[in-house]
Amino acid sequence: MMSEYDCLLAPVMTEKSMKNESGVYVFKVHGCSTKTDVRKAVEKVFSVKVSSVNILNRNGKKKNFRRVQGETKARKIAFVRLSEGTINYEGGI
Repeated sequence: MMSEYDCLLAPVMTEKSMKNESGVYVFKVHGCSTKTDVRKAVEKVFSVKVSSVNILNRNGKKKNFRRVQGETKARKIAFVRLSEGTINYEGGI
């Protein structure tokens, strides 16, 4: 098991994820982390109660630059729904 601060890499700060009408927060997480790791990390770091966690694996996209082919990094994203409390991103993770 990894540390709570190693599991959560960064919050996803997009316009859609910051609306927060349904109480869902979005985080970039470590590639080896599981739902239970994310749940424990969010509950410990932000002192809130988590009701559910959904994880999305996004593959890297193929990109071309002149004659060189490459690929962007694959990433893992966690959608965390809170049952009580809110998260303030100002202090960082």
